[in-house]
Amino acid sequence: MPPRKPAKSATLETIGAKIASPVPKGIVDTATGEVGVPVKPDYDPREELGALRKQLETLQKQMSDAAQSIKGGAREAARQTEATVKMYPVSTMVAVAAAVGAIAFAFAGSRSAPPRSRYDRALDEMRDLYDRVRDRI
Repeated sequence: MPPRKPAKSATLETIGAKIASPVPKGIVDTATGEVGVPVKPDYDPREELGALRKQLETLQKQMSDAAQSIKGGAREAARQTEATVKMYPVSTMVAVAAAVGAIAFAFAGSRSAPPRSRYDRALDEMRDLYDRVRDRI
């Protein structure tokens, strides 16, 4: 069997490492067993800004398309509603009245007084009785 060639891996910087110095866990490559800080490529903010601008343009186009789609759907719903009202005016009025009534009942139910305890009712009855007796005298 021919001897194996060592596997090539990313170059690691080991400048400044001292023998027997503790090694932070974050810089140990467990796959290759190498220790050190990996060499980072040069940072170019122009490339990142260009990529962000492209993403922004894409998002603007998607938002514009979504807005147009929503507008078209709203226009179609308005046209259908108008046609339905013209074709069935009485049924439309009944449906609108039912919807308004349901909303009114729901609103009135939410604004009603909270249920009173039996002691409050008894106290009110005693006050009424006292007022009636006082009116007679």
